[in-house]
Amino acid sequence: MPEIEPVALARLTTLRTGAAPARMFEAGTTDELVTELRELWAAGEPWLVIGGGSNLFVGDEPFEGTVVRVRTTGIEPLPGSRPGTMRLRVQAGHDWDALVAYTVAHGLAGIEAMSGIPGTAGAAPVQNVGAYGQEIVQTLVEVELIDEATGDVSVVAADDLGLGFRTSVLKHHYGSVPERPAVVLSITLELAVVGAGEIPVAGDQLRAALGLEPDASVSLSWIRDHVLATRARKGMVLDDTDPDTWSAGSFFQNAIVSEAFARTLPAECPRWPLAPYVDPVTVIPLAAFDGVVPPPITVATEVKVSAAWLIEHAGLGKGFSLPRSRAGLSTKHTLAVTNRGGASAGEIAQLARFTQQRVQAEFGLLLQPEPVLVGVDL
Repeated sequence: MPEIEPVALARLTTLRTGAAPARMFEAGTTDELVTELRELWAAGEPWLVIGGGSNLFVGDEPFEGTVVRVRTTGIEPLPGSRPGTMRLRVQAGHDWDALVAYTVAHGLAGIEAMSGIPGTAGAAPVQNVGAYGQEIVQTLVEVELIDEATGDVSVVAADDLGLGFRTSVLKHHYGSVPERPAVVLSITLELAVVGAGEIPVAGDQLRAALGLEPDASVSLSWIRDHVLATRARKGMVLDDTDPDTWSAGSFFQNAIVSEAFARTLPAECPRWPLAPYVDPVTVIPLAAFDGVVPPPITVATEVKVSAAWLIEHAGLGKGFSLPRSRAGLSTKHTLAVTNRGGASAGEIAQLARFTQQRVQAEFGLLLQPEPVLVGVDL
C-alpha cells in the first residue's frame, strides 16, 4: 500500500477539524487494505481508518499513529435469494450516495430513502445508517470484514452484527470500545427489483416526509429527488459553499427512552414507538371460565424521541452559537453542530457540551453524540 504525505484531517472530515497525523496510507484495493491493517496491528501502532470522514469528530492535536484512507470502489451484481430480488456486493470505500444512485437507476428498491447520506458503503453497517424509516438492517445480507484481534478475513451475516438504532457490534460508541473491533471490507445488500415505474411507498415516516397519502405510488427516482431536496433544505447534503453542511450530520442521536420516561416529556415532543403496539387478546375456554377476567399483561416498550425538538425547546434555536465561537448549530436544523469556518475541535466540543447541559437541565435527558470522537472529549 502506498504511503502518502499526511494531510490535515480537517481536509478529510466533513466537520473540518483535525491536524495531520504522523503517517498516512491510501488503500486502493482490498489486498492493500488487509496487508496494511495486519502490519499495523502486529506492530501495536495506533491506527484510524477513514472512508468519507462524515461520521468523525477529530481533536485539534495531531493523531499519533497511522491513518488509513479506504479508497476501494466497485459494485458487483449477484443473484438474489428469491425471485424479484438482486444482490449487490459493494466495496467498502464506494461512495454511499453513488451506490444509492446506482440502485435507483437500475430499478432496485430498498435504500432510496437514504439518498444524500454522506460517507462510504463500509461505514453504513457500522452504525446501521438510516433515514425516513429505512435502515441498512432491512437490506443488509452480510459483510466481509477483517478482525483486529486475529487479522482474519471472514464473511459475517447481518444477523450477527447486533444492528440496532444507529449501532452495531462494530461501532465505537463514545466512552466505550466496539464489541467486535474490525474493519469492513465489503457489504452485500439484497434489494427488490421494481423497475422504473411507480410503486406504493411503504412506511409512514417516509410518506410523511414526502407529503404522500397512504395509497400513493411514485417511482424510485421521484423518491430520490424529493429526499435529496428535503435533506438539502435541512443542510444535510454536503455543499462546499454552505457552512450549514460543514458538520457530521446529526451530532446527537434521537434518544431511546422508556415509555414511562417519555410520558414525563411534553406531549408535543415528537416520539415514535420502536415496536408496534399489539392489543393483547385473552382466550379463555368456556369450560374453564369462572367469571373472572385476568388483568392484561403490561409489556414495557421503548420510545424514540426527537433530539432536535428537545434542543430547540431547551432554548437553543437554529443558528445558535456561543459568544466569539466559530461553531454553531445549523441555521436549518438544530440537530447539526456545524463548523462556521475555521472552528477548532475545542470550540465545537464546547458547543456540544453546552447543548447537552441545557437539554439535561430542562428535560432530565443526556443526549449522546452520534459521530465517533477521536482525540476529543465531551
